[in-house]
Amino acid sequence: MQDREEVDGQVNIFNTDEGYAVRCPGLPGCWSQENTEDEALENMRAAIAEYLEVVEELAENQEFRYVEVAV
Repeated sequence: MQDREEVDGQVNIFNTDEGYAVRCPGLPGCWSQENTEDEALENMRAAIAEYLEVVEELAENQEFRYVEVAV
């Protein structure tokens, strides 16, 4: 994996019966859950890094281009 610049992003954190759940709205399916908020956020950092690593690996040999769209 290439070194990636550090990026800031937003996550949603929920207080649940089991502790805390965190999701990253920009990365479908990227969730974390732990007993404390700090643990949940730390796990989320790892989950995001792993998610992006998989996306990078899948895109390695794919030809693609960026296209802007208006909604």
